[in-house]
Amino acid sequence: MGDIDDALQRADEETFTREPPKSTQARVNFLVSRLKTTRAVAGLLGVTQRSVERYRKGERKSPPKDIADRIEAEVKARWQPRVRGQRRRQAATSTGITVETRARFGYTAPIGTTDDGRLRRLTVHLPPDYASRLFDAQQQGATDRQLRAIVAEGLQEIYFKDGGRRADNLEVEFTDIDYVDVSF
Repeated sequence: MGDIDDALQRADEETFTREPPKSTQARVNFLVSRLKTTRAVAGLLGVTQRSVERYRKGERKSPPKDIADRIEAEVKARWQPRVRGQRRRQAATSTGITVETRARFGYTAPIGTTDDGRLRRLTVHLPPDYASRLFDAQQQGATDRQLRAIVAEGLQEIYFKDGGRRADNLEVEFTDIDYVDVSF
């Protein structure tokens, strides 16, 4: 996963109305309820079916860290899908998204202007059409470069070009991301 994908996943997790299960037993039981079989859960986690059954019964409470991390990630990926979908639809149709980032922004601009890239910290609210494009691209399996291009275009149009009121020929490059956060 890339920077933008990770930021969208964190934003999804912020929309949860209830906390996901905490114990290994409860998490594995949740996964079994979603995937229907212990064999499917074992394949997903990369462990044996017997291990899944032990976690499920509570015979084994502390899996190795890498397996515990996989269990947590898979539970969060499947937790409250309707709540997430509702928030994404709302962002894509009416509220938009807010992007906070610290990254290097370089410009392609006419000769005689400052086009050297520099680190900037920006917090910019992007309208719903950019949110919709970003969600659609992510759903279709877009690469981080493609997602980054959508965010860069949004920042370019809203922040740097101020909605078309200035810097007509400016092209923004969004590189060297220190961090990026997205909220719906």
